[in-house]
Amino acid sequence: MKYFKLKISVFLLLSLAITSCTEQYAFKNTDFESAMVVEGTITNELKNQTIRISQVYQLEETGPRFEKGANVFITDDKGNEYQFKENDSLYVSLTQFKAEPGTKYKLNIKTREGKNYTSDEQVLTTETKIDNMTATVENVNGQRGVQINVNSYDPTNTSKYYRYEYYETYKIIAPMWYYEEARVDVIPPNPGNPVQDIPATPGREEIVVTRRIKEVKTCYSSKASEAILLNNTNSSSEDRVHYPVRFISDQNYIISHRYSIFVKQYVQNLASYTFYKTLRDLSTSGNILSPKQPGFFYGNMKSVENPDEKVLGFFEVSAVSSDRIYFNYRDLFPGERLPPYYVTDCEPEEYKSCDGNLPCRGSALRSLIRTRARVMFSWNHDDLFYMVKAPCGDCTTFSSNIVPPFWVE
Repeated sequence: MKYFKLKISVFLLLSLAITSCTEQYAFKNTDFESAMVVEGTITNELKNQTIRISQVYQLEETGPRFEKGANVFITDDKGNEYQFKENDSLYVSLTQFKAEPGTKYKLNIKTREGKNYTSDEQVLTTETKIDNMTATVENVNGQRGVQINVNSYDPTNTSKYYRYEYYETYKIIAPMWYYEEARVDVIPPNPGNPVQDIPATPGREEIVVTRRIKEVKTCYSSKASEAILLNNTNSSSEDRVHYPVRFISDQNYIISHRYSIFVKQYVQNLASYTFYKTLRDLSTSGNILSPKQPGFFYGNMKSVENPDEKVLGFFEVSAVSSDRIYFNYRDLFPGERLPPYYVTDCEPEEYKSCDGNLPCRGSALRSLIRTRARVMFSWNHDDLFYMVKAPCGDCTTFSSNIVPPFWVE
């Protein structure tokens, strides 16, 4: 789970009334001061669950300071206790477990300074599975592209509140790939041998062309969702979801060949939905730097010793469902030209900067090859080289040539 992407420089007095389907959160006024941030979602998946603990950070800071050395554990109303161990920027449960329906869970934290924090009791939400996902060509806000929708249905009409995360993966094919590559070899100086009439030669660099061994034509890139994606069905007569989780322009290079998206649907309760909605609204309000800056808002974590201490974050127990789909550009846009590549200008550049016959000693060309600012697209086996920007002929300059284990063609 990603840490909250909300940079807060000063906490000011605000009172935010969350109306209709949401609850109210208390906002308080004060200058900036440190506050614990807790992010924890345990699910009905049998796995090592994770909790993230950090401190609020100011606008000029680059990121959060993760809480180290804490004793983190979850208890339930059946007497079970699940211990967590620090692992980089996360706390990971020592054993695999999953949330069970009807069981009440509570998160407990004891810092290395001896401060204790606890959450409200949480129970597992309704288990509602994703029925299917669709990818269709649509026009959204005047932009043509692919709309990816998540569909689910809860006949009990008790799910109501949903949060989504996705992880997208796409194939990249370098348009100016060439089966040979150029490298620069350094030839050391030769002192020669007067006795054998072998003259001395200075050190030099030579351009050598060989067949490629490394895969640089086809790559795969992945990216996780960053926005807080929420949906609720309160205004509908039934708990049926048709949620537009991702829209991709038809001019976006990531769908040029084959694309896959893996979506997780979390069923939330009203309190957790309200917390994430408030967080989303504040972080996208566009007024972070204005005089009316977002105020502090509380979740369901609190200090045991000091009820007035600020603790930001939420511990939730959420039923989760997931699904993955694939599609090819040619299936959705048959006969159409591919979107512009990652690098728009991939025209070959001609370099004839050699000192006579091979081996080539052109300093400009050698510098381009040595720094990998350009890669070879072709050559005429003499002193004429056609070079392109590195990403145009080698996708590993910005992506990975490792095929993901889940990938299918």
